[in-house]
Amino acid sequence: MFHRPASVRRFVTTAVALSLLSTLSMSARAGARAAEPPLRPTTVSSTAGSTTALHGYAIQSTAKVTDPAAAVSSPGYPASDWYPAGARSTVLAALLADGKYADPFYSTNQQKIPKADFQVPWWYRSDFTVADTSARTYLDFSGVISAADVFVNGRQIARSADVAGAYTRHELDVTSLVREGANTVAFRIQPNNPNKNLTMGWIDWLEPPPDQNMGIVRDVLVRRGGPVALRDAHVITRLDVPSLATADLTVKAQARNDSDAAVTATVSGSVGATSFRRSVALAAHETKTVTFTPADVPGLHLTSPQVWWPAGMGGQPLYALDLSASVSETVSDTAHESFGIRDVKAPLNSDGARQYSVNGRRLLIKGGGWSPDEFLRWDRTYVEDRLRYALDLGLNTIRLEGHIEPDEFFDLADRYGILTLPGWECCNKWEGNVNGSGSGDEWTAADYPVAKASMAAEAARLRDHPSVVSFLIGSDFAPDAKIEKTYLDALKAADWPTPVVAAASDKSSPVSGSSGMKMTGPYDWIPPNYWYAKREGGATGFNSETSAGPDIPTLDTLRRMMTPAELDTLWKNPGTKQYHRSPSSVFGTLKIYDAALAGRYGAPTGLTDYVRKAQLAQYENVRAQFEAYGRGATDASKPATGVIYWMFNSGWTSLHWQLLDRYLDQGGAYFGAKKANEPLHVQYSYDNRSVVVVNSRHAAVSGLTARVTLFNTDGTQKYDKSATGLSVAGDGAHSTALTLPSSVSGLSTTYLARLVLTDSAGKEVSRNVYWLSTRPDTLDWAHTDWYYTPTTSSADLKGLGSMARVPVSATASTTAGTDGASTTTVTVRNTGSGRTPSLFTDVHLVDSRGKPVLPVQWSDNEVSLWPGESATLTVTYRTADLHGSAPRVRVSGWNTAEQTVPAT
Repeated sequence: MFHRPASVRRFVTTAVALSLLSTLSMSARAGARAAEPPLRPTTVSSTAGSTTALHGYAIQSTAKVTDPAAAVSSPGYPASDWYPAGARSTVLAALLADGKYADPFYSTNQQKIPKADFQVPWWYRSDFTVADTSARTYLDFSGVISAADVFVNGRQIARSADVAGAYTRHELDVTSLVREGANTVAFRIQPNNPNKNLTMGWIDWLEPPPDQNMGIVRDVLVRRGGPVALRDAHVITRLDVPSLATADLTVKAQARNDSDAAVTATVSGSVGATSFRRSVALAAHETKTVTFTPADVPGLHLTSPQVWWPAGMGGQPLYALDLSASVSETVSDTAHESFGIRDVKAPLNSDGARQYSVNGRRLLIKGGGWSPDEFLRWDRTYVEDRLRYALDLGLNTIRLEGHIEPDEFFDLADRYGILTLPGWECCNKWEGNVNGSGSGDEWTAADYPVAKASMAAEAARLRDHPSVVSFLIGSDFAPDAKIEKTYLDALKAADWPTPVVAAASDKSSPVSGSSGMKMTGPYDWIPPNYWYAKREGGATGFNSETSAGPDIPTLDTLRRMMTPAELDTLWKNPGTKQYHRSPSSVFGTLKIYDAALAGRYGAPTGLTDYVRKAQLAQYENVRAQFEAYGRGATDASKPATGVIYWMFNSGWTSLHWQLLDRYLDQGGAYFGAKKANEPLHVQYSYDNRSVVVVNSRHAAVSGLTARVTLFNTDGTQKYDKSATGLSVAGDGAHSTALTLPSSVSGLSTTYLARLVLTDSAGKEVSRNVYWLSTRPDTLDWAHTDWYYTPTTSSADLKGLGSMARVPVSATASTTAGTDGASTTTVTVRNTGSGRTPSLFTDVHLVDSRGKPVLPVQWSDNEVSLWPGESATLTVTYRTADLHGSAPRVRVSGWNTAEQTVPAT
């Protein structure tokens, strides 16, 4: 938004970023730089068709390098006093890894890093060795931020005017420059300004890094081959829907003769058991597109294809394409791609909302906005952990507003069945022509080729990934006619297979038409009943980014990211600007959030009380958001078609917009989402007091019983009713079990509702506990702003503060698996002799020092137990993350004393 938040496939990816632990913490190596040995040269393979990623770089500011470019980029140049950098590294990421600065995620340390150091170009220098110079050699790269002059062995081979843009891909033929033995490539990286360059910016997600992410954040590949190169290999799939009985595959690639003589190449390949080949005559320096279709290769018409499905809807099988080009029976080049067979449609429904279907089955998009690491450091394990969290939460989609991650991210999404919505970002150069008075320079003639090249490169990289279901060519604003044509021409040339969406907001573009999406907020606190209104950000249509704003992390995380003085300010002074919230003046403080927290739950009495109230509030609000959209997915009028929680995670230590925090700890927001997105789920409706069962599974279910019981906060039962013989269709259908009366005699102002769903055998299949008030939250719709709707009166939940303390016992045991994972089983029981439940009982896995073990996946958590009730919870995690410590579990709750018990 104008405010605000937001957001060629490499043929082989062979290297991972260096110097990055799973926690992304810094090493303390300040002063050790000069003593380090030079970076080991990358040994480049001589095999035709091979790609070798450079190991990494030595980097230094041009302010400190007075030698000419020819010297800097020549083998043997002494760079011993330079900084080491990983294969994918911004300047600041390298300096942090080298220990030059204190942890930027703690307190205001990042403010102390001088921005002036990054307002001049920086050198990136890497050596590689070649044993055989008879093959052709190419440099293949993207991910340069913002632009670069490129040199090889003392010769400039590209100018920064041509190597510009974070997403443009470049292939430079350096055959004539490469020599046997040592070689050097050097990039003179230009400073980045997201308002002036088509790169990456951060808008108001976090405090932007002082270097604005200047550097090289994707692999630089050295490709080897013969006279004929294979490029642009991909597969176009056509699945018969709805039968799914057959699929047609079309294989395409470009054969390019890079020699000075005419040649005849044999292009051959295979998909599964089907092989094909063709002779292609190529004049000198000629390129031809080679196509194989079911018409000439019957085996490309598949019967009973293995169909790729989103998680929870089916499996995720992938196919492999292998191609080679040979000249005179000698392999000249190879190409390899994986792909999935699936069909994606996203028409506009009768209300104008975009409705996605996969393989003929409609689905509610339930997702979150993705943030990479603030310094764009790639860590496959850390990314995989977050994607597994998305599945644990019952989400099916990740939206990437800009910051489009490397290939491995989409490989993982393919494997886990997580849909992705990549697109360009708002509020900077990308939308400078169309966002009115918003940030970002208007485009010049030089920007259109960069935009087209960016779109072409990303389309070619992403098109074969079955997890990618759209590309959003606009975010807060749709492109104008000229820019849209620039994008669409590139997408068409790349055989882009899925819907192109004009914008993430309710905008239209001249060709793509209406986006079918809305971006009506909220982005700051609103009460849970907000989500049930069929207006603004409520549960209707496709809301591309929305949440109730602040998500205060756990006390463990807060103590890792803020000083004691800052923690005091956090709970005492709502109007104080919070560095760890946002650089935006709109979102700089927690004033709106804190007022609601105190007004509904009572003023905090200390930091611990503030955090526990925050977790309770975030649980109820996030749960309501997903429950409202889940209930509305199959409504006959104004159905909900999609909701993207803003945001799924944060790129740094944040106080807002996150279902999980920087360190992967889980609090109220996390478990509220997990509860709401249960596959078979019983829920309460804040708008009409109905008790509803939502079935996200494909198969219908019957013979269910829903029971709702209301209690005063002292545990006195005031209402109890059951509905039996319930049936619910599948694919997101819902059924209303019963509706609570508008008033119940003797019910306290603050009260509890326990909902239990059992199957035909009497087994509990869903349980949900609400804390409610006879005094509703009242929304002031007339004064709705782009980021929230005010309230004129608040629900009174202060009665929770008078709940009696109750004892909870806990026992735990651990089993170590053979796959490097362990499972701890915890049984918690309310052993109180009275009637009061233990509300919001939280269990944390900790080590011998009391530090949380992360990441973890719980079967359930933050449960509420009535006297005599127990819950058995399991948590899985990597055994190695205990670091040799014996596991323990820390149990606490709203009205339960904290205790820690062994879990051996």
